Amino acid sequence: MLSHFKLNINGKVREVEVDPTTPILWVLRDHLDLVGTKYGCGIAQCGACTVHLNGVAVRSCQLPISAVGSEKITTIEGLSEEGDHPIQKAWLEHDVPQCGYCQAGQIMTASALLNQNTNPSDSDIDSAMHGNICRCGTYTRIKAAIKTAANSQDLN
Repeated sequence: MLSHFKLNINGKVREVEVDPTTPILWVLRDHLDLVGTKYGCGIAQCGACTVHLNGVAVRSCQLPISAVGSEKITTIEGLSEEGDHPIQKAWLEHDVPQCGYCQAGQIMTASALLNQNTNPSDSDIDSAMHGNICRCGTYTRIKAAIKTAANSQDLN
């Protein structure tokens, strides 16, 4: 049975009619054409599907639309209209992306960390990013980019 949902996504109200058990990942990708959020493992273990729910990083592949309510969802498309969020700029500065598949989830997790902690230690970064898998192994560059973004004038 389909239900009607009004979602606050990237600062805009979007309406969909879907099964209440549909993961928000598939609502974003299949119903709203927001395809920056990627499907990775489908069991919330790899981080490719990470979005923000009220500023907190969550795995959208296991989050049913019925659990979202009026919470604010931010996807990679909504992080910055111009792609100039401090974490996105630092990602480019440190040449983080290789294949790029995990990058939206990595960036969303990193930006949620910096929203909560503008001066994260190595341990804070390791803890926040744990479980975000990068098959290309760019973890050293990811950490460097997070540190650069944390020191950015735009963030502070």
